[in-house]
Amino acid sequence: MDFEALREFMVQTQLIPRGIHDKRVLDAMLKVPRHLFVDEPMQFKAYDDMALSIDENQTISQPYMVAIMTELLELKGNEKVLEIGTGSGYQAAILAELAKEVFSVERIASLAGRAEERLYAIGYKNIHIKVDDGTLGWPEESPFDRIIITAGAPKIPDPLTGQLSENGILLAPVGDRSSQQLMKMIKIKGTITEEFHTLCVFVPLIGKHGWKTGE
Repeated sequence: MDFEALREFMVQTQLIPRGIHDKRVLDAMLKVPRHLFVDEPMQFKAYDDMALSIDENQTISQPYMVAIMTELLELKGNEKVLEIGTGSGYQAAILAELAKEVFSVERIASLAGRAEERLYAIGYKNIHIKVDDGTLGWPEESPFDRIIITAGAPKIPDPLTGQLSENGILLAPVGDRSSQQLMKMIKIKGTITEEFHTLCVFVPLIGKHGWKTGE
């Protein structure tokens, strides 16, 4: 399959018509080989307008959702980014194209291991992954200029707010387990402001400051 042509088609038909306009984000979506982040039998669907299942009952988000979340982070190139929920590693790869360093926390060891292998094979050197409860963040590496949560949260975990730097942006899907809305949190002079964006559906954020297993 001509995956490069499929990426171009994805950008032209799914992203630009829906208002994604940041050239750096569009270029990253054009560059990163999304098909390498799903199992081979699913690769023909990698650039379709949908989320796809990966191992451990998790998902790789719809391309548009990855693009809009990335655009809302307003990355300029010198940021230190914390990602909660590595999953397949695709979102981390997009972030790595646009920021200086990406620190990604994944609670499921098998997913973290596979993502690390993929990212290393592709050539990313500015992504750091650890297995832990993502709702606790990565305190020893804080503060972070940007924080992105790629799972649905009942609320923003307090430890993550505390790890956000001055003038930092935190982005998360917030709501109940069945539906959420993207919340953009900005910290200015210690004061938090909130913006709400598109509706969405993510797998639940499991952890001490998220949903409990079985809830």
